[in-house]
Amino acid sequence: MSKAVICDIDGVLLHDNQLIDGAKAFIERLLANETKLVILTNYPAQTPQDLQNRFQTAGVDIPESCFYTSAMATADFLKRQDGNKAYVIGEGALIHELYSAGFTITDINPDFVVVGETKNYNWNMIQHAAKFVAQGAQFIATNPDTHGPNMSPACGSLCAPIERITGREPFVVGKPSAWIVRAALNKIGAHADDTVIIGDNLRTDILAGFQAGLETILVLSGVSSEADIEMVPFRPNYVFPDVAAIDII
Repeated sequence: MSKAVICDIDGVLLHDNQLIDGAKAFIERLLANETKLVILTNYPAQTPQDLQNRFQTAGVDIPESCFYTSAMATADFLKRQDGNKAYVIGEGALIHELYSAGFTITDINPDFVVVGETKNYNWNMIQHAAKFVAQGAQFIATNPDTHGPNMSPACGSLCAPIERITGREPFVVGKPSAWIVRAALNKIGAHADDTVIIGDNLRTDILAGFQAGLETILVLSGVSSEADIEMVPFRPNYVFPDVAAIDII
């Protein structure tokens, strides 16, 4: 079938920085067929150029325009809101996307508190963020992930103290929010009815696709196993051991 494709990265195409068996041929086939393609990640700390380089180093060339991150989606989301000042807990890629979208990054009276990923998290950041949220700033999280490899704290964990102090939960832009899927569709001019999402995580990739009305493909090369499917109240449309086995696109 000729469908647009939204594809996760880690556990689907790459393990750490190594291509999963069959991923190179799968990507190259999509590119050769001029399939509308978004390679989508919840991780906000890398730019499309960084991701392109990551794949080139692993051995496959992907146009920079194919990549879409939760940092890009956060900037796209905030452009639709009132206000243009943001207090940001995050790395350069997130700050770059917000600057490019016309936001002022400030710790004076911000309209938004935006949390991404950073290794420089500290007490002052928690206090500033909590104070601004308590004073009415909109609380935005790039993604809900609690941790990455080796139990490295991720966005959801960095949001937790701010949530506890203020009693406010953030609006989450990344998967499983349908927002990031809709934004990815807009990026390539595709419709939900004509798009499939491929992921390795039932609770983020597949749930996001389900909530946005896409067909979903679960690959078993990452987080979720076949047994996990019985533990959730929704079902992927298709299950394959890895992307090399996908024969419906």
